[in-house]
Amino acid sequence: MHNTVKNLLNIQSKVKQNLEINNLEEEPNIIAVSKTFNLDHISHLINHGHLHYGENKVQEALEKWSEIKKQKSNIQLHLIGKLQTNKVKSAVKLFDYIHSLDNEKLAKKISLSQKIENKNLKIFIQVNIGEENQKSGIHISKLNSFYTFCKDLNLNVIGLMCIPPMDGDANIYFQKMQVLKKQYNFKDLSMGMSSDYLDALKYNASFLRIGSSIFGNRN
Repeated sequence: MHNTVKNLLNIQSKVKQNLEINNLEEEPNIIAVSKTFNLDHISHLINHGHLHYGENKVQEALEKWSEIKKQKSNIQLHLIGKLQTNKVKSAVKLFDYIHSLDNEKLAKKISLSQKIENKNLKIFIQVNIGEENQKSGIHISKLNSFYTFCKDLNLNVIGLMCIPPMDGDANIYFQKMQVLKKQYNFKDLSMGMSSDYLDALKYNASFLRIGSSIFGNRN
């Protein structure tokens, strides 16, 4: 058994244990964040039957996944990095989920491209939960108006995504996200990475974005 598969099974086991400890029922989806890794490295997980994969860059994803997606239509591809408006057309064609919607211009472009491609992607609004100047994401105070804007465009917004500050206690920010989820009656939360996914679980994370704990450190 390849190390990547062993790592995934180990994470799934930890997730299951923590669900039982915290009396949680819904098992989250594990997105294997495969950015920068080539298909040789990823293929063991694909052959194992894992379905959810995350990429940061549209161009890299196109080169890696276009043929595989034709062969294995049940694979779910998640764009977890910043999406530039000039890449929206390609992204809509390839991806099944976008985790990084955070401005009106991008929302309009996604809406237009979806109509052309006759697709309806599952979308997360990225929230700048730590109010950090250098990070993407919508400010909490603007979330209500932006969500309304997205609904008016008939975008299929299924939930919220965040990347907590590196130097803070992630639990504080995950709890804020849980409150927002309930407030807006969202179905999903995309949060929790290799270093903090077990914390994210406690606050109803339904999509965990895990890279290095599955694939190893990037060069």
